[in-house]
Amino acid sequence: MSTSAASHLPPAYPERAAWGTAGKLRAWQQAALDQYLADGPRDFLAVATPGAGKTTFALKVATELIDAGIIERVTVVAPTEHLKTQWAEAAAKVGISIDPRFANIQGRHGGDFRGVAVTYAGVASKPLLHRARTEAARTLVILDEIHHGGDALSWGEAIREAFEPATRRLSLTGTPFRSDTAAIPFVRYGMDTEGILRSESDYTYGYAEALRDGVVRPVLFLAYGGSMRWRTKAGDEISAQLGEQLTKDLSKQAWRTALDPSGEWIPTVLSAADKRLAEVRRGVPDAGGLVIASDQRSARTYAKQLAELTGEKPTVVLSDDAGASARIEKFAEGDSRWMVAVRMVSEGVDVPRLCVGVYATSTSTPLYFAQAIGRFVRARRRGETASVFLPSVELILRHAASMEVQRDHALNKKRTDEDGLDWTPEESLVAEANATEQALDSEQASFEALESDALFDHVLFDAEQFGLGALPGSQEEEDYLGLPGLLEPDQVADVLRDRQRKQVRNGGGRKAAEQVSAHRALAEHRKELNKLVSAYAQKKGQPHAIVHAELRRSCGGPELATASSEQVTTRIETIRRWFVGRR
Repeated sequence: MSTSAASHLPPAYPERAAWGTAGKLRAWQQAALDQYLADGPRDFLAVATPGAGKTTFALKVATELIDAGIIERVTVVAPTEHLKTQWAEAAAKVGISIDPRFANIQGRHGGDFRGVAVTYAGVASKPLLHRARTEAARTLVILDEIHHGGDALSWGEAIREAFEPATRRLSLTGTPFRSDTAAIPFVRYGMDTEGILRSESDYTYGYAEALRDGVVRPVLFLAYGGSMRWRTKAGDEISAQLGEQLTKDLSKQAWRTALDPSGEWIPTVLSAADKRLAEVRRGVPDAGGLVIASDQRSARTYAKQLAELTGEKPTVVLSDDAGASARIEKFAEGDSRWMVAVRMVSEGVDVPRLCVGVYATSTSTPLYFAQAIGRFVRARRRGETASVFLPSVELILRHAASMEVQRDHALNKKRTDEDGLDWTPEESLVAEANATEQALDSEQASFEALESDALFDHVLFDAEQFGLGALPGSQEEEDYLGLPGLLEPDQVADVLRDRQRKQVRNGGGRKAAEQVSAHRALAEHRKELNKLVSAYAQKKGQPHAIVHAELRRSCGGPELATASSEQVTTRIETIRRWFVGRR
């Protein structure tokens, strides 16, 4: 089946003479291909963990079907504009010319192309046009991240209408589950033992298998908690520890207080993440980091904070920016440290050098979380590790602990709070990001973030927690941040367990009470300072962050979250003098 068909291709496809394969396939790709070729199905659903190589598998299927004369054209349907270009570039490497700039107003692509790459939204806007294209030639339709086909009833209907006549349909996803119950087109559903209709894949390759095979990197999750304080719309001030048992509304408000750029939680976590990135770059010189933000305003502010911290301006990717794809590509090909982006970078974007991440978004569905973490797991060589910094929010920690769990899309399962704190459908990512920003504006109006600090909680790896709890800047935190960037999965676990044993052996348990006492005293000092800063900021009409920055310039020392008790006391005395005009 893999014999060349160049001799009988029409002159319109001169590029076929250069066709080849993508090189030796991975074991899972070869096994899936063998099954596909043996079965010859019209519809095939391949579920493979992000970073496993779904694109290579799909393009190999395409070349086999073209070589066999089964199909003549290829249509790739992707969630975003950027992914259209990414698919076209990957296809070009195996000799398939795909037009990523095809527009509905054209109706046809040029004769130099074997097919087109389009978005789900584009298909939904003119399904009959795409149906006519599909009927015009024997077509393979590759549906990338097929779960997007259920984003809206109209989308699902449009995709069925457009591609029902296709000769073959190959559906791909790394995350087949959804937070809603909209059926995904061209996916089979079967009743399980609990009477729930679940999606059925034809081939599945999960994260646990990929980790064992060295196809993906091991991921360390570094969780940070801290004290949060905010004011409700009614004027009440509420304080809570990030990650403690709270009601749904209070948990969301504490979480968003942590993510508020004017607080101390974000600067502290960004600083820790950059230290981790510096350590990783000792072994992986081009390692990069990604901060995933909830909205554009936060993304811009996080970028400014990183620029001040590192002396290097990060790449900023916003959801409605026409130049976003070009910036992502430039970052992917370079060796700069950081990229800051909103939700559009959460899925499918291929930047293999990303090794460190900061999950600085309040989006909480398991689907979105899995897609976001998928940006960091793609392995280039054995031994590379990924590190993702998280807020200590129970729901997010559950997602992190269940990375190896394989889920299917359930049509009639009753939805619970475990599915996420919000019910945002996984729609077109650009539209979703804009809608999310509007929603955040509305929710933010119901409360005002006042102050936050960050405390390192623990490391989560392979569903196991490591860490006894420590003060910011303690040796325990530094130990974890200083883990080598090149370790095999079993080595990561061994190192973490060894360090935890040493902590216990060196009296970590005996020191716990002293640490708690010191922490409480320091927390009270911080709280007092934050109240003074709040009052002074209101008096001067300045943002809290500006006042904190002036105090640091005047008194010296690090950010508030990592300042010592003595340094905090000095700042308290200083700002008290400012109140009476002595600066």
